[in-house]
Amino acid sequence: MSGDVVNLRQFRKQKARSDKDKKAEQNRLTFGRTKAEKTLTRTLNDKAEKALDQGRLERPDETQD
Repeated sequence: MSGDVVNLRQFRKQKARSDKDKKAEQNRLTFGRTKAEKTLTRTLNDKAEKALDQGRLERPDETQD
């Protein structure tokens, strides 16, 4: 009924490696974009914002008396 014997030093090192790999993968997703991809995303966001602003209705201020 005894469990497997685990070397804690090796277990800690393996856990640190896996944590480091997870963080590296997240950073690749977050920061690993080319300049062209960043520019394309910025351009598409600006275009969408402009289209949204064009459809906005302007209301006259009711506080002017």
